[in-house]
Amino acid sequence: MRYLIVAAALSALGLSACDRQPVVAPAPPPVVVTVPGPAGPQGAPGAAGSKGEQGGGTIVVVPETAPQR
Repeated sequence: MRYLIVAAALSALGLSACDRQPVVAPAPPPVVVTVPGPAGPQGAPGAAGSKGEQGGGTIVVVPETAPQR
């Protein structure tokens, strides 16, 4: 009977020693999504520039890039 009481006391002490408080991670901050609103009023028109020279007839062709694989 005495051994049973000692065993019960030791097992209760051993189980209570393992009782830890759970670690709670903080919640991540909420994601902020910016949505554009309505357009504002139109600004004043700019001043008209002076007419420049016409192009010299040079044509620039940009080659198409190959698709990456």
